[in-house]
Amino acid sequence: MQDQGRSTRKRTGGRLRPFRNKKRYQLGRQPAETTVGEPRFQTVDSRGNGTKMRALATNVAHVAVDGETVEADIENVVDNPSNTNYARRNIITKGAILETSEGRARVTSRPGQSGQVNAVLIDE
Repeated sequence: MQDQGRSTRKRTGGRLRPFRNKKRYQLGRQPAETTVGEPRFQTVDSRGNGTKMRALATNVAHVAVDGETVEADIENVVDNPSNTNYARRNIITKGAILETSEGRARVTSRPGQSGQVNAVLIDE
């Protein structure tokens, strides 16, 4: 479990001592690290009555082209500003630049949270 609770340090650098045990709402999980490939999904319980759909792998993106949405095939990840290694490993995150059948597109959704890849075409 990755703890998503409060910081152990004060703004001044002093130590904050824990005043209780960890709670379930402070639970963290490993990142989905969505890859390009045969579609694989995972359902995860979220807070309240909801669920999240994790895309573990996908090869389809919903690309916005001139006000219309087109389903495009993802060929590979060209660039990923969040992590340079992600581009090499073909990992899709929000902000990643994809090479699709419609052209280059930037991801606007969070595939590890919503389970789908939405993107907009970028001018080159």
